[in-house]
Amino acid sequence: MNLVRELEKDLRIANVICMNGRRHLTSSMNEVSRDLIVNSYSKKKQALLDMLPTLTELQRALDMQSTLESLVEEGNYWKAFQVLSEYLQLLDSLSELSAIQEMSRGVEVWLGRTLQKLDALLLGVCQEFKEDGYITVIDAYALIGDTVGLAEKIQSFFMQEVISKTHSVLKAIVHEDEEGLPQNSRLTYSDLCLQIPDSKFRQCLLRTLAVLFDLMCSYHEIMDFQLDRKDSSAQTRTNCNEDISCSPSEAREVDSDVRACNNSMSSSGDVIHGSSSREESATMSSLTETIGSPHSDSCDPIREAGKEDSSTSSIESPWYHLRQEATTFVSQTLQRGRRNLWHLTASRVSVLLSSAAACTASIHQFLKNYEDLSVFILTGEAFCGIEAVEFRQKLKVACENYFIAFHRQNVHALKMVLEKETWLKLPPETVQIISFAGLIGDGAPLISLSSGKSINVSAIHSDKSVNMVQTGARRNGFSPWIKSGNPFSQKLPTSNEGHGYSQPNGSVCSEFDRSSANNLHDDKVSPRKSDSNQMNGSNSVSEDENEDLLADFIDEDSQLPSRSSQPHHSRTLSSHGNDEENTTQTGSSLCLLKSMDKYARLMQKLEVVNVEFFKGICQLFEIFFYFIYETFGLQSTSSSGKGSTNSLNYRLRTALSRVNQDCEEWIKSQSSSPTSLSSSFVHAELTPTSPPNTNFLHSPGTSLGLKERCVAVDTISLVARILNRSKAHLQSMLLQSNSTILEDFYVHLVDAVPDLTEHVHRTTVRLLLHINGYVERVANCKWELKDLGMEHNGYVDLLLGEFKHYKTRLANGGLRKETQDQLLDYGLENVAETLVEGLSRVKRCSDEGRALMSLDLQVLINGLHHFVSLNVKPKLQMVETFIKAYYLPETEYVHWARAHPEYSKSQIVGLINLVATMKGWKRKTRLEILEKIE
Repeated sequence: MNLVRELEKDLRIANVICMNGRRHLTSSMNEVSRDLIVNSYSKKKQALLDMLPTLTELQRALDMQSTLESLVEEGNYWKAFQVLSEYLQLLDSLSELSAIQEMSRGVEVWLGRTLQKLDALLLGVCQEFKEDGYITVIDAYALIGDTVGLAEKIQSFFMQEVISKTHSVLKAIVHEDEEGLPQNSRLTYSDLCLQIPDSKFRQCLLRTLAVLFDLMCSYHEIMDFQLDRKDSSAQTRTNCNEDISCSPSEAREVDSDVRACNNSMSSSGDVIHGSSSREESATMSSLTETIGSPHSDSCDPIREAGKEDSSTSSIESPWYHLRQEATTFVSQTLQRGRRNLWHLTASRVSVLLSSAAACTASIHQFLKNYEDLSVFILTGEAFCGIEAVEFRQKLKVACENYFIAFHRQNVHALKMVLEKETWLKLPPETVQIISFAGLIGDGAPLISLSSGKSINVSAIHSDKSVNMVQTGARRNGFSPWIKSGNPFSQKLPTSNEGHGYSQPNGSVCSEFDRSSANNLHDDKVSPRKSDSNQMNGSNSVSEDENEDLLADFIDEDSQLPSRSSQPHHSRTLSSHGNDEENTTQTGSSLCLLKSMDKYARLMQKLEVVNVEFFKGICQLFEIFFYFIYETFGLQSTSSSGKGSTNSLNYRLRTALSRVNQDCEEWIKSQSSSPTSLSSSFVHAELTPTSPPNTNFLHSPGTSLGLKERCVAVDTISLVARILNRSKAHLQSMLLQSNSTILEDFYVHLVDAVPDLTEHVHRTTVRLLLHINGYVERVANCKWELKDLGMEHNGYVDLLLGEFKHYKTRLANGGLRKETQDQLLDYGLENVAETLVEGLSRVKRCSDEGRALMSLDLQVLINGLHHFVSLNVKPKLQMVETFIKAYYLPETEYVHWARAHPEYSKSQIVGLINLVATMKGWKRKTRLEILEKIE
């Protein structure tokens, strides 16, 4: 039992011990649990404490991100890129976080959007230079270290602007009257040039030149830009108490961790996707390599950016020198590339000049276009510093194309006037008010275009202007053009958008024409007020245009109102010749002289193609020359039996050959009909009071009288005299290398006018003096006589009657005394030629027959003395010489034939055959003499 009790006691003690142990274990477990909880909270706290700097940096990154957005919205790109550099370094230090990776991708998007806005600002600066905007762009690109890209981008933008601006100008003008044509939006610039209406070409040209000039001005202002030190120093004083926390020297010291972080951002495929452009990546890379972060962790980015901005305004600040270096580099790059811009602008204008509308303008409009293009050349040469050789050649080609069209119109106009010509003298009062000052060069005023700024346009084609801009002063050569303003926009209309009244030839006359419309002469005319007029449906609102309504005449080709010349001009014209010149003008000669006068004026204005205009003068005169020959000088067979071509002397044949060669395209239609007016002249009224009003160019049944033929001769003689007086003036306008062209024209054509007038007069005599049948009468008379009687042959009396009738016709023809005497003189020569031709055809003749020939000749001379005041015998001397040649020994005939070239070959052969037959020469002797003569 004791054992049981002891066991029970032991068990109780063990139970107590177990319970105490369990209690101690529970207490220890609770204590350990409490310790574990405290330990876990401590770890969480430590983890949170460790995250706090990262979260702070994240918050700072978010603040910087919003700052970047606000700075870009404000247009403060320079500050934005400053903040961006620190922002990139911050992101680089936290690159392992996924949120940072998302923010890194957002940087790429932000940078692309910012660069687009910066490029838009740069494009606006290129379109219209603004100093603030340009400085903003310069600072931004200088900060990111991409001044090379900036210079290239500026040049690219200007090239794009030249192309887009010129295209939009043409598109707006060509289709301004059309609602909406989507297919026209795809037309190229050259296609638009081909669609320019004639009435809008000048407007297109002026607006194109105006926008190109503005672009060149903007380019030059960027190229010539220099920093203003006064403004910079003023801004420096306002921030003089602020500490500048960083400098470019410090900025260039970039930590290796920043480079490594940026490289990892640029190369990591899961951070930067393919949407980032190459330029953005290069920009981000250059940012971290160019600008370091300020070495103050507590610095506010906006405040820091403000401090750094104040440093850029300081003259002594390295930031100011950084800006200055960037500006200088861009200026030097643009200076090297300005020639490329000029070549592009010149090529765009060249394409515009290839438009067909450029050749359809009136003279006045084309001269104004030429002046504007010449001014454009001057501006271009001052801009790029070299001579615009290619564009000068393009302008020359345009002038040549215009001359071709202009000359074709004048030739057709002259031919129409010649076809309608009645060959009546114009009234003296009509001729006296007309002056040919441009042709003669007697100091009368020429066409004047600009009444405002005087620009010596003709100097642009002289040799002195080749090196007009020297190397040292080339950059300053364009500055005066900028100061004087756009010379082309000043001529653009403002009220009616350039819709001037259209003229028949397609030219447009609007407000920019007013100053030049009244400057054909130096006469000062006071402005007169008149009611508003309408022309082609448009109102004229200018007093100067109303003044044009009071002009004395309108030039048909140029549509230019003009005043009649002052009396001293007509006196100047008459002082060079006699008063008869003012009464020998016809409609065709006046048209010819006015055209040549116009050409001579254009030779002075368009010196680059003045030789072409001189050739035009030559062709106009050649057409007039050939027309008079064809109308009045053609005759199938002359009274002497010689063809009309053989009857021409060498100089006249040479002149006609030259005309056929130079004016083949103009006269081939004129000479297509072989019928001449001379065939119907024989049956015409010799002294008509008024010629028929029909087209007389080889029209059947049309005829011209004696008076009209003499007027034609006097007219071309007058034109030749005026040309001789104008020779020195024309030679002074032509270059020395072209002097041979002028001499050739005067020697071979103008000097041949007396030969043409003589030929026409002789043709007139043959048509008026009806003695063609007397050749056969003389030849058929009986000359083989045995006894010489006292009576002469009957043909002598008939011949005297014909000549008396011819003399009466001349006396009643209303001709001048000198002309009558000249025609009588040619009539006597015609009688002599007829007698010689008839005598040369005699087959048999005795010595008594020869004596009868002398008797007939003496009776004819005595009869002619009764109604001709001229000395007749010298004119018929060739007949007497021919008769006496019958008595020469056979050995003298060869020498006699060579000594008398006035006889034709057939006449000499006839004489020798007659002498050989009547004197019984041997056949061998006769053939030897004929062979020697031939």
